[in-house]
Amino acid sequence: MGKFPSSFLIDTDIFIDYLNGVSTVKNFLDSPGHKIYYSMVTRKELLRKPGLSSIERGRIERLLAKHRLIPVDNQIAEKFSQLLSQYTGQGIRKADALIAATAWVKKLPLVTRNIKHYQFINEIDLVKISSSTSHQPQHLSNGRKPKVF
Repeated sequence: MGKFPSSFLIDTDIFIDYLNGVSTVKNFLDSPGHKIYYSMVTRKELLRKPGLSSIERGRIERLLAKHRLIPVDNQIAEKFSQLLSQYTGQGIRKADALIAATAWVKKLPLVTRNIKHYQFINEIDLVKISSSTSHQPQHLSNGRKPKVF
């Protein structure tokens, strides 16, 4: 088994868990050994919440400022288009395709709780942060398992 990576792309749901005080997520994101990246889509999803108060906006902005934004470039846009074409039958959402394209281009494992949104995308690795005492990886329909941290 290879070394566990130290750099990760974080899906929107994981940042939401952090903001909601989920301890396993807080420990993971706050680990000094982890380089945390996020997509422009994640920033948009977090900041577009209807009724977002100025206090909530400030918390989100401070959280994101601690980590590294990956802007959409030509290579990510091309992979995004490729993923949308390739996985149309699986019902891939545009936001998920853009996040997956970012993970693919930057060769970063994607940390998500939404395994179903990405499990069919063979081009990326998935990581699931365990939120219970059970550290068993969730089995995926295509035989792949996310790494559990």
